[in-house]
Amino acid sequence: MKKVIGIGNALTDMLVNLKSDAVLDTFGIARGSMSLVDSALQSKISKSVAGLPYSLSLGGSADNTIRAMARLGTQVGFIGKVGRDTTGDFFEQALQNLGIAPTIFRGEHRSGKCVSLVSPDGERTMLTHLGAAMELRAEEISAEIFDGYDCLYIEGYLVQDHSLIESAMRMAKSRGLKVAIDLASFNVVEENRDFLRRITREYVDIVFANEDEAKVFSGESEPINALQHISEMCDLAVVKIGTKGALIKHGSEVIHVGIMAAAKRVDTTGAGDFYAAGFMHGLCEGLSLRQCGTIGAITAGKVIEVVGTTLGEDAWSDVERLIKRVKTEKYLF
Repeated sequence: MKKVIGIGNALTDMLVNLKSDAVLDTFGIARGSMSLVDSALQSKISKSVAGLPYSLSLGGSADNTIRAMARLGTQVGFIGKVGRDTTGDFFEQALQNLGIAPTIFRGEHRSGKCVSLVSPDGERTMLTHLGAAMELRAEEISAEIFDGYDCLYIEGYLVQDHSLIESAMRMAKSRGLKVAIDLASFNVVEENRDFLRRITREYVDIVFANEDEAKVFSGESEPINALQHISEMCDLAVVKIGTKGALIKHGSEVIHVGIMAAAKRVDTTGAGDFYAAGFMHGLCEGLSLRQCGTIGAITAGKVIEVVGTTLGEDAWSDVERLIKRVKTEKYLF
């Protein structure tokens, strides 16, 4: 596996640093969840936090992963849909600037946006208005898009359109690609559990899930049992267990890899996306599962030290230094 193409919701992120979780209580929003909202509600919530520090960046779960993989040196592409607006122009040009092959469609609505409310402890709660991203349709995706790639990486948030996600998987498999999926959010899994379980059995080779997602998906209360359950549906299962690291299972091999202690926990936005990026990069480099898990821990550990998902050059240099140690010294946490 050398080249990976991602598909997901093409979004711009607005990250707001909260002083407390009061706004979550006011609007009845589950802390740590991802909710799809209409433009009016998103605007209302945005106005309620006006005046608080915020930042803007490229977003979308799969896009975060693909951008991080590109920065690590993996050959990647991305499929998504944006509006016919300056935000959409910015999104597509930014992909090209990062060396990512873009397959970007244009919709009639404005480009999608995710308002990410970051609690004082770094936990993030996302309110997403998909906009043009939601217009991406199965019939727009042709099998030829996947030619030259070895793996399709899909974000679970794309499950708002069952036909789209299943069609993309089926076409990718017809072209000989492996399929990887990140289950995205526990409430998304809960709402689409039967569908996600079926397509995992039929098409998926690699599953990434955090502890809550794994529990909902599998029906198992213990992470190790959830890992076993998921592994029976696919070739490679990864269950992230927060500060305890991650459990990885392939065949009869079960591995536990710890976390890289962050210098400071600022914002967990993109932590799961960057973990998948590091892990997938390791797979593309032909590394062991333990090395892949360690690189995933490195990239996830670095992104939670900043607000948003944009690392500076010093941070990337540190990531590259640590990955070199993983490759040459089997450096472990």
